[in-house]
Amino acid sequence: MAAALRHALENKALKPWLKLCQPTMAWLAIVGMAVVFAPILPGLIWALMPGLSPSIWHALWINGEWPQALLATLISAGLSSLAALLLAGTIALRVYPEISWSRLQHRLPLLLSVPHTAFAVGLFFLIAPSGWLARLIAQFAGWITPPEWVSVQDPFALSLALALAIKESWFLLWVLGAVLGEQEVARQMVSARTLGYNRLQAWRLILIPQLLPRLGWPMAAVFAYGLSVVDMAIILGPSNPPTLAVLVWHWLSDAAPLTQALGSAAAIAMFFILLLIVAISRILWRLSCKVAWLPSGKRAAFNPSRPSKATPSWTWRLLALTGYLVLATLLLWSVAGSWFFPALWPGSLSLESWLQANFTPFANSLWLGMVACLIALPIALLWLEWGPKRFNAILYAPLIIPALPLVVGQYAALLHSGLDGTACGLAWSHLLWVLPYMLLTLIGPYRAFDSRLLSTAQALGRTRLQACLYIKWPMLLRPLLAAFAIGFSVSIAQYLPTLFAGAGRFATVTTEAVALSAGGNRRVLAVQAVLQVVLPLTAFALTVWLGHWAGKYRRGLR
Repeated sequence: MAAALRHALENKALKPWLKLCQPTMAWLAIVGMAVVFAPILPGLIWALMPGLSPSIWHALWINGEWPQALLATLISAGLSSLAALLLAGTIALRVYPEISWSRLQHRLPLLLSVPHTAFAVGLFFLIAPSGWLARLIAQFAGWITPPEWVSVQDPFALSLALALAIKESWFLLWVLGAVLGEQEVARQMVSARTLGYNRLQAWRLILIPQLLPRLGWPMAAVFAYGLSVVDMAIILGPSNPPTLAVLVWHWLSDAAPLTQALGSAAAIAMFFILLLIVAISRILWRLSCKVAWLPSGKRAAFNPSRPSKATPSWTWRLLALTGYLVLATLLLWSVAGSWFFPALWPGSLSLESWLQANFTPFANSLWLGMVACLIALPIALLWLEWGPKRFNAILYAPLIIPALPLVVGQYAALLHSGLDGTACGLAWSHLLWVLPYMLLTLIGPYRAFDSRLLSTAQALGRTRLQACLYIKWPMLLRPLLAAFAIGFSVSIAQYLPTLFAGAGRFATVTTEAVALSAGGNRRVLAVQAVLQVVLPLTAFALTVWLGHWAGKYRRGLR
């Protein structure tokens, strides 16, 4: 296929057409982005307009459900965001720039590929009163019945905060890997060590003042996700009252217009809560810059007995172990036969749950993720190559704004266009989240690419499109494959867009797992959670294999 494409591009009869297509590439990039993002604005106006009435805000104020829900949400989102930052920062402080940091970065894709819903289900099986950890303690404590402690679905959503902290710390480590991989940061670290500063001083005086501002938007995305998460909150969060996101979702799903208006007002309130938290964080950062990061000039005393190499962080080992235990627990429950408390291992193994499993959600998730990524990847490439760069920040808004208002706007746009409950509308709803993650993955390699190669190709008579097809995009094959795998994982993990846009007609592994978590057979739930993990893991495995194959068998390098 590649040879045929190359032959077609080298055909002299097609060269005029390629030159004619050249000026239209910018317009194609703009149109592609407009199709994905433009309908959201009128959708938001249609959906949130009922929530702007003063009487609705008064009704929301006197409603007795939202204060406790808001408290649980702020506790879970705030604690998880701070804990994720501390965990990621501690690991980076202990490991970077040693060889363990490179090993950590290679293991991160495996953990990042685990969807949030599957991780929440696995953590539920792990820390529940009848979970595996309680069974392990029972072997020493002599318990014959599950303890009466509230380890999941607690009133203050602490179990939800724990799950979010672990999951988002992996995301922040991925962001830190991209930032710390910059050459300028590495030179500064070497210079600091050369001048006699120890690791802690170099981080406190040089790296942290530079890293924290760069982590501002990722931290806003982490807090926004914790503020509006629904699927994990249903599994691990409190139920009466639930978190604010779950409560708003129930209101918006109600048939009564007054209740829907309450949901619209609460969705607007979630957006302003995020703005308030971001403003407070920015003020605190500016105040801390005046007193906290002033260097004193003192260096650490030389200690010859101190080892030259830092030991690997136990925090990272614990986080990785938690991820592996979650996966192992899911697999064990999916093949468990009889497994009664306090037995540490199943009494028997059985494939009955797998044989009776419904694979329709698996098939729906597979084609939906493929369609979304196959549409989003060309749009991302066109935008990065020909799109106006000053609008890049707007495209990352879905990652920072709470998901509930955007999902409601999407649903309103689909209702007015008659596409609700259709496969086309469902695929479009996923693009709003898949595309920003692809852009975020590709923008770094795109900036690092040597533009002189394109200039040379154009000087030799090739058009910019030909230079991209011949040189740039083949050289960026591995980042393109990684972006495809990440976009596919994001599509698999979508719960609210699938639920609203699909109108309940398209069950995916995510929606099925959340539905089964409300009650029922743990083995069936574990099967759906494992299927949810299998899809992104397969995508990442294929990415690694294809990247290795392309590098090994590239033409001229055999």
